[in-house]
Amino acid sequence: MHSKGLSFDIISKCSVSKARAGLLTLSHGTVETPVFMPVGTQGTLKGITPHQLEHLGCRLMLNNTYHLGHRPGQSVLDITGGAHLFEGWSYNLLTDSGGFQMVSLLKLSRITEEGVEFHSPHDGSLMLLTPEYSISLQNSIGSDIIMQLDDVVHSLSSLERVEEAMWRTIRWLDRCIAANKHPERQSLYAIVQGGLNEELRTTCCLEIIKRETPGIAIGGLSGGEEKSQTYKIRFGNALTPHGVLNLRNKCFANDYNPIDKDCKCPCCKSGEWEVTRAYIHHIVCKETVFAHLLTIHNIHYQLNLMREMRNAIIHDQFPTFVKKSFNRLYSGKKENYPKWAIDSLNTVNINLLE
Repeated sequence: MHSKGLSFDIISKCSVSKARAGLLTLSHGTVETPVFMPVGTQGTLKGITPHQLEHLGCRLMLNNTYHLGHRPGQSVLDITGGAHLFEGWSYNLLTDSGGFQMVSLLKLSRITEEGVEFHSPHDGSLMLLTPEYSISLQNSIGSDIIMQLDDVVHSLSSLERVEEAMWRTIRWLDRCIAANKHPERQSLYAIVQGGLNEELRTTCCLEIIKRETPGIAIGGLSGGEEKSQTYKIRFGNALTPHGVLNLRNKCFANDYNPIDKDCKCPCCKSGEWEVTRAYIHHIVCKETVFAHLLTIHNIHYQLNLMREMRNAIIHDQFPTFVKKSFNRLYSGKKENYPKWAIDSLNTVNINLLE
């Protein structure tokens, strides 16, 4: 797939599942896929510098349109030439439309055909986020991948409301396409909506394909994981191939091993920082450096997991890689495998219980 500001080339496909390894080329460089994209909500990852993120091998970061539009604001972004220069980040950025924050974080007044009306959290005034304004903000940010404004509804909404949102999302897509001032370097992604209704999802896909957008995102769905799991690494937890380590626990007070002996991040690697579990336990939740160290370790873990996954796909060993990863993560106890993971992988011919 090729467009003015984006190209995607498939390097290899798994012969069993639908997994594929590719190269995504954007205005600020090439991204190897599959990829983990860290979230730098307000233009930065908490506790880590852009240089450190670059050193870890990250080539694509997410920024939040709503938050950057509020602070530093559109005028500052225009003066500085966009978020890349403002943040000191030389690689690719992806921004969301800002619409989800209107629904999830703020007191929503209503969604109209014009856009999303909401009350400002700062002064209570009524504000309107339109497709045109969302794209204008993202043009000022200068992100390499920009997202259309879509009508986001709860998965348990009525069929009538879901269908209304799906068709409105398509109409808003047309307005977003027309509003994008820099299609040659900012690739607009359409978003598939339709709730849990397969027919509506199919209709939405077919309509989007007609628009020939550079990319397509899937909205309103997750793999099935619990929200609580996504918060773990915020509170003294370290990710390892053998499971999550809660370094606040007393059992680590005299543990002088690295966080993960096989990890090559600066925290764990011999000859570099050589941070011990005991040290993290000592400073966890008390000193800001703990967040810095754990963020570096956890970001490295997830980026490296994607590199290993990509390598497995290229060598057509992806199903074996998945099974070994789950076996290691759950210490061989298949009864502890999450049902959502078992069911999801079954749909692509990978049976975790074999």
